[in-house]
Amino acid sequence: MALPPVEPQPGLPGLPVALLTILVDRINVGILTVSADGTVLQWNRFLHAHTRLGPEEVIGRNLYERFSALPRAWLEQKLRRVFMLKTFSFTSWRQRPYLFRIEDHRPLTGGSEPMRQDCAFIPLVHDGEVKAVSIVIIDVTDTYESQTRLDETLATLATQSERDGLTGVYNRRKLEQVLETEMQRARRYRQELSVLMFDIDHFKRVNDTHGHLVGDEAIRHVAAKAVSTLRATDFVARYGGEEFVALLPGEAVSGAVIAAERLREAVAKPFAALVEIPLSITISVGVTGLRPDTAAAKMLLAEADQALYASKQAGRDRVTAFDPLTASAVH
Repeated sequence: MALPPVEPQPGLPGLPVALLTILVDRINVGILTVSADGTVLQWNRFLHAHTRLGPEEVIGRNLYERFSALPRAWLEQKLRRVFMLKTFSFTSWRQRPYLFRIEDHRPLTGGSEPMRQDCAFIPLVHDGEVKAVSIVIIDVTDTYESQTRLDETLATLATQSERDGLTGVYNRRKLEQVLETEMQRARRYRQELSVLMFDIDHFKRVNDTHGHLVGDEAIRHVAAKAVSTLRATDFVARYGGEEFVALLPGEAVSGAVIAAERLREAVAKPFAALVEIPLSITISVGVTGLRPDTAAAKMLLAEADQALYASKQAGRDRVTAFDPLTASAVH
């Protein structure tokens, strides 16, 4: 759309026409100027091009009446402070995405969303008084999109850094962080916290018989069953190899044993694993819980590991709870 030549716009106190011409006709930012009562005194080509409203349709009109969608309360307060304090002010797209809603069509993506804008508020002083305020609007949509992509990338990297690549459950490093947090929370609110440690029985036999790809499927199967069988509020992590740990906040050991039995039964059901017939595997589970005398997170893990070892020694495919009275595991 061709725009008509810009004529010098009257009504701006104390500013030379040459400067106004430069501001209006050459700079690639939006510029509008308003008086203390909200009357628009200046409207440049950038705003003309993006709003499709020419100076003759805006200048001399009340800003808030002409643009009813403006955040009036916020903008009036912003302008009032500039008039009173006679100081420059600024707002970023992070604080307020835009002042004027201008649809910004992106040629590469074909999408359209509001232009993100940084806004500067410049007092125009004459004889020691602010006669008007110029609002400079800068299109920062490219910056917004770049920052959004960066944020998404960082979020993905953060997720990848705490997730196990094979199973998608959390990794050991994340487990250690969450276990410390859950222990602190449980103690602060005097709540229960139980820990399950479980691994695949005869996993070496699975690998030797069917190959490592099938072994990977078996590990994925156990992880998937743990996530689907345990509660959404429970935390599942791959501890290493075919071994996993689950944290059950708010659950006493007696309830954790029941949950572990459900998990054991769910894992034992045959599943497809790149072999001609469905594969069946079992797991052994060790259970322990947070107590007042629990010294550290590693103590909980050691107790769960001891209970898991007892399950293995007793014949596998079973759940064993740690007994703090005898400092041993009991079935």
